[in-house]
Amino acid sequence: MDLTQGTHQEKASRSKKMMLWFGIGSLIMSFAGLISAFIVSSKQRLNEDWLLEYQLPPAFLISLILILLSSFTFILGKQALKQNNRSMVTVWLLATLALGVGFVVSQFVGFGEIIASGYHFAGPTSNITMSYIYVIAVLHIAHVIAGLICLIVVIYNHFKQKYDANNMLGLELAANFWHFVDVLWLVLFLFLYFFKYII
Repeated sequence: MDLTQGTHQEKASRSKKMMLWFGIGSLIMSFAGLISAFIVSSKQRLNEDWLLEYQLPPAFLISLILILLSSFTFILGKQALKQNNRSMVTVWLLATLALGVGFVVSQFVGFGEIIASGYHFAGPTSNITMSYIYVIAVLHIAHVIAGLICLIVVIYNHFKQKYDANNMLGLELAANFWHFVDVLWLVLFLFLYFFKYII
């Protein structure tokens, strides 16, 4: 596709979408690096401190369900906008926001469950395996919070009536990023859950 063709609005739209995908690509590489470090550390048994049997906190599963539901509600919001059904766009965007906040809360509940099981991020009660899990989860939360900020901006612009069926670029960009962080947590959760069975 020739990015130089089309109206100014079309070129700006393609440029913004391309920038988003470049950003997502860099995030994928960052988390791939973390996963690689996790795998290498498990093989080397660094400090003889690697847990062969670890349990993810139940709250992490709840957070997975919440964030997958939030992708579904975002899709419904986008469909409602295509139909110019503004009231349902409001309902689905606010539902997405609530589910996103619920995800962050459940993640912190999960950290509390890890601590209750005796593992802290650092110090004498820390463990390299659980420290990796802390880092991976916290970095993902940071990106979810970035997604929540984008979502709040989208909701604000929606109330200002900046979007309609023919002008939904901002919502589309936010939705694509949101779906990415949702899929990312699904991949991370499944990796962390099943990895202990294959090492």
